[in-house]
This record gives sequence, structure tokens and C-alpha cells, in this order.
Amino acid sequence: MIRIHNTLTQQKETFKPIEPGKVRMYVCGMTVYDYCHLGHARVLVAFDVITRYLRHRGYDVHYVRNITDIDDKILRRADENGEVYTDLTQRMIKAMHEDEARLGVLSPTEEPCATAYIDEIIAMIHKLVASGHAYAAGNGDVYFAVESYEGYGKLSKKKLEDLVAGARVDVQEAKRSPADFALWKAARPGEVSWGAPWGDGRPGWHIECSAMSNCCLGETFDIHGGGPDLLFPHHENEIAQSECANGQPFVNTWMHAGAIRVNKEKMSKSLGNFFTIREILEKYQAEVVRYFLVSSHYRSQVDYSEDNLAEAGRTLTRLYHALRGVVPGKNVADTEHDTRFEEAMGDDFNTAGAIAVLHAVANEINQHRREGREDAARDSAAVLVRLGGVLGLLQQDPEAFFQADTGGELAADEIEAMIQARADARKAKNFAEGDRIRDELAEKGIILDDSREGTTWRRG
Repeated sequence: MIRIHNTLTQQKETFKPIEPGKVRMYVCGMTVYDYCHLGHARVLVAFDVITRYLRHRGYDVHYVRNITDIDDKILRRADENGEVYTDLTQRMIKAMHEDEARLGVLSPTEEPCATAYIDEIIAMIHKLVASGHAYAAGNGDVYFAVESYEGYGKLSKKKLEDLVAGARVDVQEAKRSPADFALWKAARPGEVSWGAPWGDGRPGWHIECSAMSNCCLGETFDIHGGGPDLLFPHHENEIAQSECANGQPFVNTWMHAGAIRVNKEKMSKSLGNFFTIREILEKYQAEVVRYFLVSSHYRSQVDYSEDNLAEAGRTLTRLYHALRGVVPGKNVADTEHDTRFEEAMGDDFNTAGAIAVLHAVANEINQHRREGREDAARDSAAVLVRLGGVLGLLQQDPEAFFQADTGGELAADEIEAMIQARADARKAKNFAEGDRIRDELAEKGIILDDSREGTTWRRG
């Protein structure tokens, strides 16, 4: 049994997909005008883990994550750069794919772009206008009439009258109500546009997700997810326009990842604490960053700091230490660890609890090795690698993890040469020189581990 916290009902519910054995899930993706930041990484990794676990449990998951490739921010940035907007979006899409690959994020089943669904978007807007849920304004825009949908606010728990009373609207705006939102935006002179019954223009942001999810997953599907900032108004608006257009419930389960804070403050460019994924990966291994994100429950707030990343690196290192020098044995299943892992992940994808299980398995491996039970250690290592894989962790060779280049002073071949020089010095009984080389390596973040089998090294 899997229980998921549903934002719509604000309680955990037993997950029952519409079609037995199959899960249809849509997650709002990126607006591709800039590099992905840490908040994007939070969402990418959270729903990657959810997808991996659902597949681990035997579900056929159809995972759709869209790309917004036409938007005010995109057009503004392209204009600032003096480039065609499609050159900007293609470059940022490529960068996004590189970032997510480094973080171990699997590709979604489908990744629709808004500009490929203009006809479907126009058709949905036409249905809303024809049914009286939307209207063409005098300025060429088309707006959704929020007051025409009785259920508005059911996701965010906001009251329409409060939204209208608190709105500040320019008297020149063509909206009938301050809460109404744009489905179609009239094109400005020289701006990219598409032809529509209401005049040349482009889609508003909210309508694209309703149209694309409808085309890819149907009128009603199982799970819709995204970042915490999308709950209102984006997801609220998606519900309104989708249910008015289709006359069907839109989504059964709503899921939202927690926010990212930096040193206990909201991440913001104005505060100077805004980090792209690329900037972070210049200093930390990608798997360390992923471990840091996975070690907290997907709904919890995550506090990014140098200390927290360093601690994530240390704890992940302990898991890889348990695997170092052990060849995983047969794929042992149905262990006590599996049961505890399933209990944690089945409880609203409790990755923190699941990681506690990984550390218990690592402790078991170390105990077996201390007792000389190598076969048992290999079997436990197989369990650790298998369960770690469900979270997208522990799939590297341990030596590759320990020796990954994170921008240190020394390259691998330089380290190997110094280790050989140390070995030569020790063989010649020049122990002072051997100690000096070891100390020099330690000063540069290289830790040596001596054993009967030889000397191995890792970056500290």
C-alpha cells in the first residue's frame, strides 16, 4: 500500500490509480530562459525518486514533464541578448538536460514544449469561450472568467472574494474581474505570434499545461506535481480551466515539493544567495547534491548551506566506504531491510526513513567484514546497491566516487605518481620522506588508506 499526501485534501490517502497497474503523472517543468537553479533541482530530483519508486513497485509510469518555451521572460531575455528566442530556448533546454543527467535524473516519458501544442491550446480556449467560461477582451487578450467556476480556490484554500478585494488592477485593464487571468495574449508589434480567432498572439502560461496534460494523459489523470510556488495561482488556474473545458475532474492527487532556503533565508537573486545547479556542481559531486536533496522528505523545506552539503558528503561517503572492496553478491530480496524500506517509501515517499535503512545495511556490511563473513558482506552489499538504486544512489564504483575530480589541486595521475613515490620511499626505508608525501597529499585534500592489498586514495 502506498499513501500519498494530497495537497487538494490536505491529508494522506491510499493511492489507487485510475487504471490498475498504470500511473499517469504530470509535473510542471522549466521556463527555459536561464540555467536551472537549486529550486529546480529540488523538484527534478523529488519527482525522479517518486517515479523510480512507483516503477520499483511494478507500476507502468507515464511521466510527463513540460517545457515552457514561450513566455514574457523568454522574449525579454532573448531581446537583451540580441538573439532569436528559439536560439535561447534550445540552448537552455540542452543545458537543462545536461544538469539533470549529472544529477541522475531519468528522462520523463514525454517532454512536450508549449510551442508544439499551439493548435491544441487554441482549441481549448475556444471551448472555454463557447461555454461562457472565457471572453475575448477589447485589447485582443482572452481571459478566463474566474467567477464562472464555482470551485475556484479549492486547491489553495483561498476565497475568491478575498482575492478580488485584495487585487490591485489598473483601470485600463480589460478584465471583467481582477481575479480573471489571461488565456491568450495579443501580440505586440514585432513580437512572435500565432494566428487565432481572437487575433494574433500567444498562449498565457496557465493554459499550456492544461492543454498538454489533456493531450498526453487525458482529461483526468492520477498525479500532478510541481514546486511550492506553483500551487497558486498556476495549479489553481489549471484546475479551473481544465474542469470547465472538459466537464471532468482534472487530477486525483496533487503533490508539491518543499521550498529551498539558503542559510535559513529564502533563495533570491536580490539577496545574493541564488545558486544555479552548475555553480553548485563546480564544488560538489553531483551524487552528493542528490543525496543532500533526497535525504529530506520531498514536502519538507530544505536549507542549503556549505555545512549541510559537507555533511551530506560525509554521510554518503560512509555508505560508499561500506561498499569499497566488496563485490556485491547474489541479489538477495525480501530481507528485513526491504520491509523497512518499503514501509518508509510507502508512507508518502519518506526518503529520510529509506536512507536510514541504507545506513543500517551499511553497518551490517561492516559487521560482516569485521567477523570475516565475506559471503554475507557481499549479499548485504547487493541489498545496499539495489535499494540505493531506487533512490538513484550508490550506482557508481566506489573508487570512482572517492576519486572524482571536484576541482582540487591535483589530478588523478599526479596523485598516483605521488603515491608511487611514497611507496618507493617506504621500500627504501626512507619513512620520513614517505610521511612527508602523505602529509602533502593530506594538505591538498587527498586521504590515503593503507591495507594489505595496497594503498587506495580518496578526496576528502
